[in-house]
Amino acid sequence: MTLSRRLAAEAIGTAFLLAAIVGSGIMAARLSGANEGVALLANTLVTGLALMTLILTFAPVSGAHLNPVVTLLEAWQGKMPWRDAPSYVAAQVIGACAGVAAVDVMFGLPAFSAATQVKSGWAQLWSEFIAAFGLIGVIVGCSRRRPAATPFAVAAYIVAACWFTSSSSFANPAATLARALSNTFTGIRPADVAGFVVAQIAGTGCAAVVFDWLFQPAGKFDLSARHESAADAGSEMLP
Repeated sequence: MTLSRRLAAEAIGTAFLLAAIVGSGIMAARLSGANEGVALLANTLVTGLALMTLILTFAPVSGAHLNPVVTLLEAWQGKMPWRDAPSYVAAQVIGACAGVAAVDVMFGLPAFSAATQVKSGWAQLWSEFIAAFGLIGVIVGCSRRRPAATPFAVAAYIVAACWFTSSSSFANPAATLARALSNTFTGIRPADVAGFVVAQIAGTGCAAVVFDWLFQPAGKFDLSARHESAADAGSEMLP
């Protein structure tokens, strides 16, 4: 698949992901009667469903990263050339911002407006570290052992993490930046974006090391298992 097609897939996919996140947040806030719990539930369910369908749709074209930390993970694991990573990240950021603008206009709002939701402090940063760490763990584990289940597992994790993390699990630098440009239910104050992105990248780096060790490639795992089995068999034959 040509690079231009892969980048287009990443941009379009990320645009629709952000449209789902921000759009469902706006709709949920308007229909929930100021009940933030109901609004968050609706927002997270829509986000998970959209993410699952987008991964299934665009994975055959670009791998459906839709997230710069996933692109960094893929490059680090040697699944894509490092030279393509900057283009992927740029396409994701552009797509994310385009998705926010499209959905804001759809709801009669300015295309871009600085968000005012404060998300600062060490608790929020730790939350984003954990959110990204868990996301990468799910991706590595499923892609190596049950690749067909990866889209469903990733979507389920994001829905769950939106509830068990205090930051509501952004876990995506492109989405974080774009959500700072929409002063709606899912926004984040621009001043808090840099801290979130650093925490997400740190969580990704730690998870890549830990889960790469934990879920060794199938060939390596199977080879060591065969060696252990052979050793055990040999020991049983000794007097």
